[in-house]
Amino acid sequence: MCGIVGYIGSRKAEPILIDGLTKLEYRGYDSAGLTILEKENFKTIKNKGRVKELSTLVKQENLEGNIGIAHTRWATHGKPSSTNSHPHNDNSNIFSVVHNGIIENYHELQKFLGDNGYHFLSETDTEVIPNLIHYYFSEEKTENQHAFLKAVNQACHKLKGSFAIGVLCTLFPDCMIVVRKDSPLVIGKGDGENFISSDIPAYLGSTRDFYLLKDNEFAILTKTDVQFFDNTLNPISKTTTKIDWDATSAEKNGYEDFMLKEIYEQPTAIRETIRNHLTTDQPCQFKTLNFSKEFLSTIQKIYIVACGTAMYAGLTAKNLLENICEINTEVDVASEFRYRNPLIHKNTLCIFITQSGETADTIAALKLAKSKGATTLAISNVEGSSITREADFVIYTHAGPEIAVASTKAYTSQITLLATLVIYFAEILNKDEKLLIDLKKSILELPTKAEQLLSNLSEIENFAKETYQNKDVFFLGRGLDYNTAAEGSLKLKEISYIHSEAFYSGELKHGPIALIEKDTLVISILTVPDLIEKSISNIQEVITRGAKTLIITDKNLEHSNFTKIIQIPQTHPLLSPILSILPLQVFAYYISKNKGLDVDKPRNLAKSVTVE
Repeated sequence: MCGIVGYIGSRKAEPILIDGLTKLEYRGYDSAGLTILEKENFKTIKNKGRVKELSTLVKQENLEGNIGIAHTRWATHGKPSSTNSHPHNDNSNIFSVVHNGIIENYHELQKFLGDNGYHFLSETDTEVIPNLIHYYFSEEKTENQHAFLKAVNQACHKLKGSFAIGVLCTLFPDCMIVVRKDSPLVIGKGDGENFISSDIPAYLGSTRDFYLLKDNEFAILTKTDVQFFDNTLNPISKTTTKIDWDATSAEKNGYEDFMLKEIYEQPTAIRETIRNHLTTDQPCQFKTLNFSKEFLSTIQKIYIVACGTAMYAGLTAKNLLENICEINTEVDVASEFRYRNPLIHKNTLCIFITQSGETADTIAALKLAKSKGATTLAISNVEGSSITREADFVIYTHAGPEIAVASTKAYTSQITLLATLVIYFAEILNKDEKLLIDLKKSILELPTKAEQLLSNLSEIENFAKETYQNKDVFFLGRGLDYNTAAEGSLKLKEISYIHSEAFYSGELKHGPIALIEKDTLVISILTVPDLIEKSISNIQEVITRGAKTLIITDKNLEHSNFTKIIQIPQTHPLLSPILSILPLQVFAYYISKNKGLDVDKPRNLAKSVTVE
């Protein structure tokens, strides 16, 4: 959950590294640091805090070097501090390393290195890496680039866990070495310069051509070349992938925060997600899928596996799959899936959802499903990400880069893509034609309706000003509306730090209603036609006990005792979560802004969870 960047070229490395770190700060922001090779010696500067604080320190040094590595951290081993920040150097200051991931056997390696005369300054697992490289390099008879690569390779063979690593060496000032295993790392190819990064947005302004490393692949970067090697150091060839994201999509473009910008990008993200799949008068198309009626008819169960927001998108897909395709569907949290011995066999389809494509728990769950013979389908927003290389089949949302830690446009794009996938399945299975026509029409209308809704949410902004000091907020929903309630609650707690929970409306009387007292804020979503009246009865129960109520609905409700009603455009009931979440995203945003918090970078959280 950290961000790595690196540069080698003819330009000054310092501003390029700082800019790259700034663009990756959503991956971690409790400390940051960089190493630049200055006249054959390392200049390593590290600091607790944000990248802007590191930038202030760095500017005082007037660094001229044109090769360097840098890191923005989300602490796992060792508290946030300048000592624990990356990069970490070996005892002789010959090697400098940035690392993303977790070294599970670092205690064992510390003892081995300690017995061989090495000492450690930090509390991190990472510090063993440069010292282990130094140990193996010292055993080599020659000091050349191959010996450098061999030492990195030998060190990596001793590491257990996940890692993406960038290494500099003072003896070889014209190259850097990188390797990845179960942690993201890409190489950007420029003109007379090359870049490394944990994520593509860091260098979209400099290049669109990226090499995508597979697990246990090594690379040597110079200004003009990149050489690739497998785990036994045999040379391999790789081609670049052109990334078509707009470089400005990783900028704020006049918005105060990335989250607000990404909320308002949702109509475009939905359009792009369905653009190549859906029309009103043709069967749904997925060029990367070749599912047949015979295959889908053999599927006895579908598992949808994901974490956090993506898991709530999966809950909505479960409803669609069971209602339309009549296939038994389970939704599992990825971090629990592997440890409960799920009943998987060859007639199981497992769908894995992850915005980044690098979520460690989700990738591990996919590997388990494959080992048990299931067919695996990954849904990601990032081409070439780790999960897309592991799955049997892949389909993509086209939300563009999502920088804010709290997911918005990725979530609605995921539900939209899943709904389109369900239509694809249903058409193959010859399900209710009229229903499918209605759903297609409704999906194609979603971008316009989302635009209409987002242009008219001043009431929710004002309501946030009135309620931002609440200490507890409860969300209620029945059926599909519960999924929206759960995601809305997650958004609020992520960025406002307000205690928030979601409950099924019908479960209130089974315990949670004990928490309701005067002026407690209760938010209820009312879009499921058959459940509206029952849900209103539940809301009356909390009003009776003094609660304030915010109602999100697509119905014309006239209940004077509701504190605030936000009416959203009507769509097909099975698609309502795509619209009903929008005012809740805006509500969470303005609650956080009124509290004076950093919306894009909430405490203790990072965007891409690459450790279990």
